[in-house]
Amino acid sequence: MPVPVPQQRSVPAAETSHGDLTLLVIEDDPAGTTITVPELSAAAGTRVRVRTARNLTEAARLLTDDVDCILLDLGLPVTGSDGGPGDVPGAGRADELAALTHVLRIAPLHAVLALTAEDDTELAAEAVRVGAQDYLCRGELDARVLSRAIRYAVERKRADMAQHQLTESRLRAQENARLERGLLPTPLLDGSGLSFAARYRPGRSRALLGGDFYDVVRTPDGTVHAMIGDVCGHGPDEAALGVELRIAWRALTLAGLCGDELLSTLQQVLEHERQSEEIFATLCTVDIAPDGRRAGLCLAGHPAPLLARHGRPARLLPYEDGGPALGLLPRARWPRRQVELGGAWILMMYTDGLIEGRVGTGGSERLGQDGMVAMVNGRLEQGLAGEELLEAAVAEVRKLNGGELTDDVAVLLLGRDPERTRRGGGSAPRSRPASSLVARPLGVQRPPL
Repeated sequence: MPVPVPQQRSVPAAETSHGDLTLLVIEDDPAGTTITVPELSAAAGTRVRVRTARNLTEAARLLTDDVDCILLDLGLPVTGSDGGPGDVPGAGRADELAALTHVLRIAPLHAVLALTAEDDTELAAEAVRVGAQDYLCRGELDARVLSRAIRYAVERKRADMAQHQLTESRLRAQENARLERGLLPTPLLDGSGLSFAARYRPGRSRALLGGDFYDVVRTPDGTVHAMIGDVCGHGPDEAALGVELRIAWRALTLAGLCGDELLSTLQQVLEHERQSEEIFATLCTVDIAPDGRRAGLCLAGHPAPLLARHGRPARLLPYEDGGPALGLLPRARWPRRQVELGGAWILMMYTDGLIEGRVGTGGSERLGQDGMVAMVNGRLEQGLAGEELLEAAVAEVRKLNGGELTDDVAVLLLGRDPERTRRGGGSAPRSRPASSLVARPLGVQRPPL
């Protein structure tokens, strides 16, 4: 009958042992090792408990969680279903290493020592290449050598497992990064005449996506639609929901929905996709007319955008006509407010992670919207605009906070400058993927959004 595979432990026994080791000897004649328990106990101050198995079936029964190392005779035959030597595919060395291959399969977390004849070092070296941690020659075996080899094999196995786990972790992180990058938005602004910049930083450590999300698209009629939102919470479920809402928003916008109709449909998406009824999302949408001088504003529990007209200080757009966050009220409505933008302007949309950073010596106060407006106006007076304005503002928020911001942060900047467009030849810059538009997130080197 096939040898049963024992339940493997998740942590090697050597990590929890306190100087004592357990050795499982698998050999036709265990006494042939000439090493007895008292000898091993006295060798180099190491206490080694020895178990013996005459075949692989018996070894499987003795292979418990407290076994630290296996000493396997490479000459041990593999038992077949009739009790005789089993048929092993292959030829040559594969036949001679069949027992080792079997032990490595049923004991992937244990250290393994290969025991071979003194004149067969080639086979012993092949055993190490297959997966054994070390090999011993029978003629040179004594208590001190065996004790040292056991400890070496156990430590090497632990190092190999740690390296394997590290490699798996790196591959998983790379795969997650590729997946998350594929979920990041690419602004669709070709032909709009508008400039675009963005900064994004998730609050979760070693993550590329948080619960904040944004998107910008231009529909065939020339209207530019921009959106920024925030799912409550900071975990991977919130990040996934944010991606779903962003993609749903883009699809609904390109299908022609706008204002209250779009937000009502988006709330249905949230209600179906969220993990709990307590989950909600704030949202701010802006639709800019084809001439770039007017816009419609809808707020769903989200901070109002900041507008800076040419030659005037920045100010917050009205918030009074806003509606509740998505997911709070089943039959809510979100009125659309008309906003005059003017000829040249800058519109900054952001999530609350930007304005909730700490300020002051004690760190008890928050920046708030008024503090953010004052900060942006200071940068405008310095003549900053576009990428430089956004970079300087975000850097100052982080500096005032005394370090990294703990909440997800998303900020996007849309601007219109007819004079610059005319000087550039009358055509607007082509929209590029967000990864090329955003030089770096807030303070840390991460793949940019």
